[in-house]
Amino acid sequence: MADIQRTLVLIKPDALQRELVGEVLSRFERKGLKMVAMKMAHLDEATLTEHYGHIKDKPFFPSLVQYMRSTPVVAIVYEGIEIIDEVRKVVGATNPRKADAGTIRADLSMNVPSNMVHASDSIDAAATEIKRFFTDDELFMYEKLTDRFHFGEGI
Repeated sequence: MADIQRTLVLIKPDALQRELVGEVLSRFERKGLKMVAMKMAHLDEATLTEHYGHIKDKPFFPSLVQYMRSTPVVAIVYEGIEIIDEVRKVVGATNPRKADAGTIRADLSMNVPSNMVHASDSIDAAATEIKRFFTDDELFMYEKLTDRFHFGEGI
């Protein structure tokens, strides 16, 4: 059996404001990804400073925090084989104008940071980010009927 990973996706305020949450979720569902957690949350400044700590010294950081606090976000955890890479394929490049056609960012947005979604970029980042937004009790384990089609009989 292949290694199963988990990854975090945040659906950002621009998706909520433009009423595209369902469209974003449907992209992941059509791919066949397994959702193991989902909730809406208002993010506070401390959480955002921790989450975006790698860019907190950039001049645009205050406006990013203001934007991310403007509405709740939808936080989701997906699980599967090579899920981090698979989610990032569906999401597309950070800059929507450079993302491949057919990706969420290319099809639904035009600029950064209003690029619809955040997706973990590595195994370590995913583990840290999932703990930042979810408790262990909020993460579910279950057999999805389509798992055997997506992951093979051995899962």
